[in-house]
Amino acid sequence: MLHIDNLTKAYRRGARANDGISLAVAGGDVLGLLGHNGAGKTTLLNQVVGLVRPTGGTISLLGRDPVAEPAWARSVCSFQPQAHAPLTGVTPRQAIENIGRIRGGQREAVRRRTAELLAALDIEQWADQPGERLSGGVRRLTAFCMAVVEPGRLVMLDEPTNDVDPARRRLLWEQVRVLAEKGRGVVLVTHNIAEAERMIDTVVVLDHGRVTATGTPAALASGRQLRLELTVTAAPPVPAWSLHTSRVGDRLTVTLAEENAQLAVAWAQSVTSHFSLNPVGLEEIYLTLTTNPEAGRDAALVA
Repeated sequence: MLHIDNLTKAYRRGARANDGISLAVAGGDVLGLLGHNGAGKTTLLNQVVGLVRPTGGTISLLGRDPVAEPAWARSVCSFQPQAHAPLTGVTPRQAIENIGRIRGGQREAVRRRTAELLAALDIEQWADQPGERLSGGVRRLTAFCMAVVEPGRLVMLDEPTNDVDPARRRLLWEQVRVLAEKGRGVVLVTHNIAEAERMIDTVVVLDHGRVTATGTPAALASGRQLRLELTVTAAPPVPAWSLHTSRVGDRLTVTLAEENAQLAVAWAQSVTSHFSLNPVGLEEIYLTLTTNPEAGRDAALVA
């Protein structure tokens, strides 16, 4: 459905927002783009829908070039941008239905779909309130509904859960999975790594415009790294085998490669009697790959 090969976007003075990015999305897949602010995630999405022109590389969307055919690209893609949707003067119901009609949906079908989404995300109580009176979370959920009321073959969501409360975030993730189950390809940008780990099929980690790792959440996290947690009164020197460290109060956390487990235990025993060693999750892997980009060359996997 979407194939990106060696995509580069350079701005003035040579700054590269995207630097040789390659990835692919099939129908029914949910691909998550992870990366710090400024890693190039939004720039990448904007190029797919023809809002930004690449400097180099290729994009193939359903076998066609969205750079050459931006209007067509926007007709087959649904896009929720990072910015809040303009809702001044309209209610959520009106905004969602209007977008559904603009995208070619039949009036009654769009009305039914709008009602389904409002109920599925538990925002019916705000459906007919003026947009300027809504909280940030409800505005964000409304924007998601606008993107998927008449979904394209490819759905792209830029931080869809920003400002959304935990209960409704879960409802939104369920709707993302419904889109995939119906054969849509989904690309989403998120900073909520813990939730993404449970909901997405493929992870692409970006750091300074480059891909540092690609794979399933399980493949990236399983059996590759460990987390050592110690209770210490004073921070000891960090060992050379440490991949990432953090400290909150008297708790020191050290991430390490699995092959260094024995060294880690011996070091921990020399420092304190209060420590634990456990496998890490996707969040720790992400921090390692974005703090130490060179680690991505060994950690990159193919799903």
